[in-house]
Amino acid sequence: MAQSSSNSQLQPLPSDLLLDLRSDTVTRPTEGMKAAMYAAEVGDDVFAEDPSIRALEARCADLMGHEAALFCPSGTMTNQIAIQVHTRPGDEVVCDRLAHIYNYEGGGIARNAGASVRLLQGDRGRFNLEECLGNINPPDSHYARTTLVAVEDTCNKGGGSVWNLAKLEALSLEVRSRGLAFHLDGARAWNAFVARGQWGDVNAIAAYGRLFDSISLCLSKGLGCPVGSVLVGPNPFIQEAHRVRKVMGGGMRQAGSLAAAGLHALDHHVARLAQDHTHAKQLGDTLAAHPDVASVDPVETNIVIFSLKGNQADEAVQALAAVGIGCFAFGPDKVRLVTHLDMTSDDVHEACRRMTQAQLIGPQV
Repeated sequence: MAQSSSNSQLQPLPSDLLLDLRSDTVTRPTEGMKAAMYAAEVGDDVFAEDPSIRALEARCADLMGHEAALFCPSGTMTNQIAIQVHTRPGDEVVCDRLAHIYNYEGGGIARNAGASVRLLQGDRGRFNLEECLGNINPPDSHYARTTLVAVEDTCNKGGGSVWNLAKLEALSLEVRSRGLAFHLDGARAWNAFVARGQWGDVNAIAAYGRLFDSISLCLSKGLGCPVGSVLVGPNPFIQEAHRVRKVMGGGMRQAGSLAAAGLHALDHHVARLAQDHTHAKQLGDTLAAHPDVASVDPVETNIVIFSLKGNQADEAVQALAAVGIGCFAFGPDKVRLVTHLDMTSDDVHEACRRMTQAQLIGPQV
C-alpha cells in the first residue's frame, strides 16, 4: 500500500543518494564556516554576555533598519515569539492559507498565543490588499480582535514565491495605519533579496525591513548554518521577546559558535543564492518536459513544486530515490525539490539526466 504523503519526508534515504533535494536545511557547514565557529568568542547569552551572539544580533538589526534583535534556535521559535508579543489570547492573526506559521508550526498560534487565525486565499502565498483589509474584524465584541497580519517572503508552500515590493509597501501602510502589527516570516528572505536584486544595497534592504514591526530571519536554510534564526524589531518588542524566549526554553549559554556561523554566512553565502535559483530553474525545465508531469509551478527562487498526472506523489518520491535523488511529497499529486549550497552544477546536470529517464508514476487504476 502506498505510504501517506504526510510522512514521506521521514523515511530513510539510500546511502548512495546523489542529491538530497528534500530541503535547503540538509546542508553541512563549509570549511570556512567551521573555522569561524571554532574561533568564535563565547559567553553566557542568557546574561547577554556572548560577544558573537551580540555581534550577530546587532548586524541583523542594522541590516533590516531596526533597533534590536534576538538570536533563537529556530525559525518556528522566532515566529511564535513574535506572534505572542503582538497578540493576546482571543486575538486573531491574518495570514495566507499557505503560510508556514499556520501549516507547519504545530498549531503554535493556538497553543502558544491562544489566538485564532483568519486565512486568506492568495496567489501562491501572496494575498492582495483588498482581501486583507476585508478580513480585519470590526471593533465589535462579537468578533475576535484582529491584531496581527503576517506575510511569508519567500513563501515555501507557494514554491518559493517572491512578494512584489510595491504590494508589501501598500500592505504595510494600510495595516499599520489601522493599529495592527505587521510581521515577516523571512525564513527565506535572503532568497527574496537576491531574486529582487536588493542584496548589496544596504539602503534598499533597510527600507524593506522597516516595512515590518517584526522580522524572522532564518540562518539554517539557504545560508547553510547548522542552527539558528534571528528575530528583529524595535527595542521594546525585543525586550518582551526576550521574556517569551525564556518561557519557551530558548535561552542558550555559550552559543557564540552558532552565531559565528551566521556571521560567516552573511559574508559568504547570500550572493551565491543566485546559483541555487539557476539550478532550480534547470530542474523545473527538465520536469516540465517529463511525460509523467502535469505542470510545474513558476520557479522564482530555489524551490521547485511539480504536479503529477495522477495522485501518486509517494510513488514518484520513491522512484526518484531509486535513482539517487531525495525529495518529498507536498500533497497527493505534488512533489517538492529544493536546491542549496551543497549542490554543484555538475550535480544538477546529472540529476536532470536521471529524472528524465525515471518513470515517476505507474499505470492509473
